[in-house]
Amino acid sequence: MAKGSTEDHSCETSALLAEVIYRFAFDAPHRPLPQDADAARLRLEAGNRAFAELLTRFGSSKATTLSIDIDPRDLGLYPRGSGAPVQQPFAAIVGCADARVPVELVFSEGPNDLFVVRTAGNGIGDDVVGSLSYAISHLGDSLKSIVVLGHSRCGAVSAAVDVYLQPAKYMHIVPLKDLRCIVDRTLVIVQLAATWLERAHGVEVIRQPGYRAALVEVAIVLNAALTAYSIRTCLGLTGSASIDVVYGIYLLEQRLVWAPREEGQNWFGLASAPHDANEFAVLCDLVVSCPRIQALLVA
Repeated sequence: MAKGSTEDHSCETSALLAEVIYRFAFDAPHRPLPQDADAARLRLEAGNRAFAELLTRFGSSKATTLSIDIDPRDLGLYPRGSGAPVQQPFAAIVGCADARVPVELVFSEGPNDLFVVRTAGNGIGDDVVGSLSYAISHLGDSLKSIVVLGHSRCGAVSAAVDVYLQPAKYMHIVPLKDLRCIVDRTLVIVQLAATWLERAHGVEVIRQPGYRAALVEVAIVLNAALTAYSIRTCLGLTGSASIDVVYGIYLLEQRLVWAPREEGQNWFGLASAPHDANEFAVLCDLVVSCPRIQALLVA
């Protein structure tokens, strides 16, 4: 009887196993680099879907393995004596520093595929802009896309929302210059998000039980979109056919990347950064009226 119980427990444990395998194959063909910005975006979206589906199947009887093929040359493993690998990422990712968003895993990519810059709240100070400028100047042969990746429940944005809702809390961060700079920068976005929520839902929206949560999530989207717009403008990529600037929000609960867009109801994937004020206003309208935000307001 004890043996039977052990076997049952072993079966249960194996059913809860999910594996991500980085497979190095010296004699197998490897994924070619995307040839343009559209191909880069599609590869990132497909990789994110594969990652999300892996964890959605976790604990089921279906296969729970995600295999990511790695070219050994990307780690200097082959051929012998060839020296350091050549850097050739196809996308640059401006992500948040949050440890719950493992960028390569989110997109099912491996080493040398992504040029990753991470900073709290997706801020774009001189270091970030300089890093992206380097990538464009030195990695232009392979680089096809710049992605601003925000995420739900962002701590930096949440801190700015709390200061906006209760200004006295600002006193706690006054002595903390670095933290205060992050909050100061984000407060402008929070104010914009609050204004647009009021336009869409009326002045009584602040009395909704989920107002704070909705305000955080709206601000996260607008922050990512404006950051993407700023990157495109600062780096002179407006009208560029070779490198596109897109953005998306990684939903921690669903493990999918999400971005509002005018066409269709399926907002999975990445969206192009707004090109002007009119496109940004349309985006604001879409975000504050979408089912996700409306559900948060009444939660």
